[in-house]
Amino acid sequence: MESRQPPHILLVAYPLQSHMNPALQFANYFLNSGAHVTLVTTVSGVKRMKKSGGAAPTGLSFATISDGYDDGFTSAISDESALDGYMLNFKRRGSETLSDLIAAGTAVPPYTCVVYTILLPWVANVARRHNLPSALLWLQNAALLSIYYHYFNGYGDIIHQCDENDPQWCLNLPSLPPLHARDLPSFLTPSNTYTFAEVSLKEQFEVLGESQNPIILVNTFDSLEHEIIESLQTRFKVLAVGPLLPREKSSGFAVDLFSRPEEDYVAWMDAQPNNSVVYVSFGSISAFSREQKEEIAAALLECRRPFLWVMRKDSDENKDDETVTSRWVELEKLGMIVSWCSQLEVLSHRATGCFVTHCGWNSTLESLSTGVPVVAVPQWTDQPTNAKMLESMWGTGVRVADKKVVSRNELTRCVETVMESEKVRADAMRWRELAIEAIKDGGSSDSNIRVFVDEVWKMSKTRFNAGQEEL
Repeated sequence: MESRQPPHILLVAYPLQSHMNPALQFANYFLNSGAHVTLVTTVSGVKRMKKSGGAAPTGLSFATISDGYDDGFTSAISDESALDGYMLNFKRRGSETLSDLIAAGTAVPPYTCVVYTILLPWVANVARRHNLPSALLWLQNAALLSIYYHYFNGYGDIIHQCDENDPQWCLNLPSLPPLHARDLPSFLTPSNTYTFAEVSLKEQFEVLGESQNPIILVNTFDSLEHEIIESLQTRFKVLAVGPLLPREKSSGFAVDLFSRPEEDYVAWMDAQPNNSVVYVSFGSISAFSREQKEEIAAALLECRRPFLWVMRKDSDENKDDETVTSRWVELEKLGMIVSWCSQLEVLSHRATGCFVTHCGWNSTLESLSTGVPVVAVPQWTDQPTNAKMLESMWGTGVRVADKKVVSRNELTRCVETVMESEKVRADAMRWRELAIEAIKDGGSSDSNIRVFVDEVWKMSKTRFNAGQEEL
């Protein structure tokens, strides 16, 4: 009788909320197919998840590796040299501890393949040393994948000539819209000071180039970036598997394993008219100066629309309300300020009218998948490119003018433009329907995931039979 030894995926994720949450949603597909999944991240990353009290899905096990900072990495995101050191330590200690984990041979059933998220190219090398196939889970969009690929394959000198002060400078890449300096990912611009990113990305494409059958699983959906995906197929096997978002709470996943206690924002939203609320949130990393917060506050008061503003209180600057904005009392009469919310729940709510966002890819996908128009306020990394695509290619929002501090007048203009535009809202709803179509049974992303799951099952069978022969 032919063995049906189930596959066992070793899923290695960078210890950031924006990496862990979509990785968990990706794992869910394998759990539903009968596979085993071991999610691996750093010791400090697992500690943060357990502290949050989120419930892990049934059938998912956790394992840890070390990044050299098991008690947590405490340097600020703005400390470039500290981040460079962190990435070097993570590569060294992570490679050692991941290799030890695989070599221990205690996994039941044995590991079949390794899937790893971005910023961890060394994971593929560890997998290769243990004769395990690997695949990259690319948690940004296909446009970023294409830009980075071309940067390291013939376009690096052209991009190095980018003049950030010249609005006429333009880059033309296959299957992408014309990109101006303001549209490039910040890691490729002349003003970038974060060297770790280019080093990691360069290594990533070198690792992919050494693979006989490089597989990249992209958190996007085919109709959103079809031409870009097709242009990459000549070099990689690219499978669009997104949007990697919770389908329903009954699926066994907590919506967010890093979530904190909810404040009573749902009841407040229930009392608001349809499409009336301006939702303001800038993710789990971005931090704004008090000057910028004052401008946001003034814009919200100028718009005179109900709003929900997520203002994190996890940094020194946010410990006292008075240090956040001088207009706190005025604001609370018009809207609601919370320290955390379930973003997908808010974006899915009938009262939400627009989303003022930093344009991280998770937030961008959530806005597209829920049909919510956006005001794009990008800061760094992939966010400028996401904002470009949202405004110019997908038509679901507007982007603020580039300034270190975005003025209240500019923010007001953008919010009013988005809230009053029937075309923007119609385009947003069109992408919502296409996103739903992609992940439903038989949709493009569902089919692509099934293709990969089938490949993993074949790998499992091959490895099991080889093991039987050795016995």
